[in-house]
Amino acid sequence: MSLSVRWGRQGGGRRAEEGARSRPGGGGLRVGGGGSSLSNEGINGALEPRSPPWNELSVDKMKKKKRRELTEEQKQEIKDAFELFDTDKDRAINYHELKVAMRALGFDVKKADVLKILKDYDREATGKITFEDFNEVVTDWILDRDPHEEILKAFKLFDDDDSGKISLRNLRRVARELGENMSDEELRAMIEEFDKDGDGEINQEEFIAIMTGDV
Repeated sequence: MSLSVRWGRQGGGRRAEEGARSRPGGGGLRVGGGGSSLSNEGINGALEPRSPPWNELSVDKMKKKKRRELTEEQKQEIKDAFELFDTDKDRAINYHELKVAMRALGFDVKKADVLKILKDYDREATGKITFEDFNEVVTDWILDRDPHEEILKAFKLFDDDDSGKISLRNLRRVARELGENMSDEELRAMIEEFDKDGDGEINQEEFIAIMTGDV
């Protein structure tokens, strides 16, 4: 799974603004799925601390219509993933390096997938794929993702107890894992901003509304 969830500070409601604290660096709190062993290198799948709250919550690559091209951030993530696993720095990666690089970017690739990529792009039978070809493959795969499916995967990152809702405890855990020293008051403000039914938690419907901007 490849995705990143951000909390920004642009706009939003009064409660979220009151609950937010300024932090140097700006951006948004980002949660990535898959490939978490890569640490905070900007690769989707890593956990990168940014600043709350989630009144501007969004998932990279997640729009109602498929994007025609990647953002600069996504392009950099592809480059970072390739360079991380190109251990001999020859701008080409073999089967095993390709497999882990794809997984680092959130793709649950099987052996057959990797072999097919090599078959299609390894024109000189070196057993490797160049960065240019890797970039082409990953770009196509990212643009072909199902936005709704990505939203549901993002929801599961928070709902680790399978309750069907994002509770204060869930949000506290995520903030702690990302190194964000946030008070319960701040976390409650993040929830209350979009808690339409007033139950103190964010259900899947409310989460989808946040992600699609339908709030």
